Amino acid sequence: MTTTQQSFAPDEQAQQFLSREVHHLFVDGELVPASSGQTMTTVNPSSGQVLATLAAGESTDVDRAVSAARRAFTGPWSRWTPYERQALLTRIAAVLDERFEELVEIEALDMGAPVSRLRNSKSALMKMLAFFAGQATNITGETLPNGIPGNVATMTLRAPVGVIGGIIPWNGPLGGQFWIIGAVLASGCTTVLKPAEDASLSVLRVAEILHEVGVPAGVVNVVTGTGAVAGNALAAHPDVDRIAFTGSTETGRRIIEASKVNIKKLQLELGGKSADIVCSSADLNAAVPGAAMGVFANSGQICFAGTRVLVQRPIVDQFTERLLEFMETLRVGHSLDAQAALGPVISQPQLDKVLSYIDIGRDEGAELLSGGERLGGELGDGYFMAPSVFSGVTNQMRIAREEIFGPVLSILPFDDLDEAIAIANDSDFGLGGAVWSQNLSTAMRVVNGVHTGTMWVNCYGYIDPLVGFGGTKLSGYGAKGSAAHMDTYLYTKCVYMQL
Repeated sequence: MTTTQQSFAPDEQAQQFLSREVHHLFVDGELVPASSGQTMTTVNPSSGQVLATLAAGESTDVDRAVSAARRAFTGPWSRWTPYERQALLTRIAAVLDERFEELVEIEALDMGAPVSRLRNSKSALMKMLAFFAGQATNITGETLPNGIPGNVATMTLRAPVGVIGGIIPWNGPLGGQFWIIGAVLASGCTTVLKPAEDASLSVLRVAEILHEVGVPAGVVNVVTGTGAVAGNALAAHPDVDRIAFTGSTETGRRIIEASKVNIKKLQLELGGKSADIVCSSADLNAAVPGAAMGVFANSGQICFAGTRVLVQRPIVDQFTERLLEFMETLRVGHSLDAQAALGPVISQPQLDKVLSYIDIGRDEGAELLSGGERLGGELGDGYFMAPSVFSGVTNQMRIAREEIFGPVLSILPFDDLDEAIAIANDSDFGLGGAVWSQNLSTAMRVVNGVHTGTMWVNCYGYIDPLVGFGGTKLSGYGAKGSAAHMDTYLYTKCVYMQL
């Protein structure tokens, strides 16, 4: 592992945006202060210094934003044709393509992802926007037979449900917000977004850009604030029809409880503790870096990170040796360092949490082979942690059962496929998983045996909206991507017509 110096050419528009004295809420097409006048700060995780001041929205601000979204939903926006919504999404894609470097800089400074990772995410964002543009003209009902006497025609229609509450996590808001925005614009819904207090800036900036491109006022609104205040108010709001949420299982439970106020349908992507199974028949040239970055990408701050790496016993030593060699090539640095592969974790509390699991793992008897400490020197002011590897881990240890959400990899040996599948399934979570094997029969046996929402074979982390992904067990429910994604944004209307 090496560390690097900052090297980045600032974007003028990003700098102008970041230099604002206060970043206000975006409601009904305008920047407005919080009704209380209260503010909060967000910190650059690479430096530990305050980056910007945000309006601290409260329940009255959520009320104002929801009212704006409701007016927009029943206003002229409701008469836009599918072709017009599709054209709008296409224009948005073109503008974001041109202004992506601006958004990269804002996101890198706000949540700490390296610019190299963010730049590589551009193609995924363009695909997502293309996917939702296609969905705008693919909302269909059915003409159905019936058993009613007489001349009665029956059919179903699919219609936008209304106001969507979107609660966005801090580990990737630049791209993550478009799972909600894309579906809202494709369906004809409207939305109130509540970004995480640790990383709100790219969501605010995107909302402004969308308005500039032609999204009508009130269709996309952003209320910044804490989860305990603004987030809870949005989740429990009686005039919010549906909630789309990505985050922890604990918070997901609270959202489920709050949804009872008007029986909201939910789209929940929650926690994970995914198993990445490396068989003795694996190609280690691919499996070692693939399994490593299945954990360390985004500094481990990915819900479906494959933090439990199950390795077949005959190759444990070889895999471990090559893994540690690979880790020496990972460069850790400031998020604006163009050569850095890994950046900081999001905040001091998150760093403290991840480091606490290092102590937990040692106390449970696991062996720390690499990392496990906060980085100092030129990175000492930021929230940087060395990527870490534990060996000798059993599936009963807390480091194998609890979501750490940091760059901590645990190696668990197994003897045969039945044992590997049993270990993988011995978890409260079911979000992701993978298998590495050059034997197709072996790979498919694992794919069919592991109870999880998404499986990768000889790769890790690929996501395409055409295919989608989702979770099971305590990892949530509701699809992201595929035609099923739109189910949260549409409802079915049955029509009986006497002819």
